[in-house]
Amino acid sequence: MYEIFERLCRERGVTAYRVSEATGIKTSSLSGWKAGKFTPKQDKLKKIADYFGVSIEYLMTGEEPEEKEGYYVNPETADMAQELYDNKDLRLLFDASRNATPEQLRLIRDLVLQMTKGNRVD
Repeated sequence: MYEIFERLCRERGVTAYRVSEATGIKTSSLSGWKAGKFTPKQDKLKKIADYFGVSIEYLMTGEEPEEKEGYYVNPETADMAQELYDNKDLRLLFDASRNATPEQLRLIRDLVLQMTKGNRVD
């Protein structure tokens, strides 16, 4: 499991510390998993899987279950979320995008892009 966790961190450009902060899972727990001292409980696996937008099965095996429901209900929202993830200046918004509407995502994206360009938005 920890190898998959590390791979997801690398792919997403985040540290284990960042995941710890975002999920509330102690870094000592992550270290214990890495060392093989103990196995993560289901609730912690769920938090990490949700953080990365994968299933618990993927986190444990590296493979998605056969019938996987899409992470996003709305395909347009999924496209916007991918845009947020692909843009390093917008990646912080990726985690918050799951329940947002496409209109909300566009508004947030535009606001952040203007802020990163040094433009003020009133």
